[in-house]
Amino acid sequence: MSFIELRKVGLADLDELVKLSRETFFKAFYDQNRAEDMETYAAQSFTRQKLEAEINTNGSTFYFAQLNGETVGFIKLNIQEAQNEYKDQNSLEVERLYVLAKHQGKRFGEQMLTFAFEVAHQNQHDFVWLGVWEHNRNAIRFYERIGFEYCGKHDFMLGNDKQTDILLRKNLK
Repeated sequence: MSFIELRKVGLADLDELVKLSRETFFKAFYDQNRAEDMETYAAQSFTRQKLEAEINTNGSTFYFAQLNGETVGFIKLNIQEAQNEYKDQNSLEVERLYVLAKHQGKRFGEQMLTFAFEVAHQNQHDFVWLGVWEHNRNAIRFYERIGFEYCGKHDFMLGNDKQTDILLRKNLK
């Protein structure tokens, strides 16, 4: 197994983050959704301005996963008020976790989650949580395999399409 390094994303990395966000999101979900909904969502969520604001949000941090200097994916972690759902002082949200298609199946996603668990432990968080599209069965199975359990659901707007995300939680204590 190859091991990745995680590097905090800064404003100088904005162009790469925009490109990587669009590429991984479209590869993961384009075939299961309407093109206009994908484009609308991307136009709102994956712009330089939007991602710059996210990088600058207190409690929100992106990390590039790199293998021999090549970026193979990324993870976005949120704490406190930066979280989308719980906003719990004792939790950490994994808002985004993406691996480029050519690097999937190499356990890079698992390594990024291990990193998230380490960050949560260092900051004495009680649990890590995330949302995943209800139709993304492979991702749900992956998260359940490493100990996440169902804890709710919420609506997610993909363009004009109201979808449901399953909320999963892994207790650390």
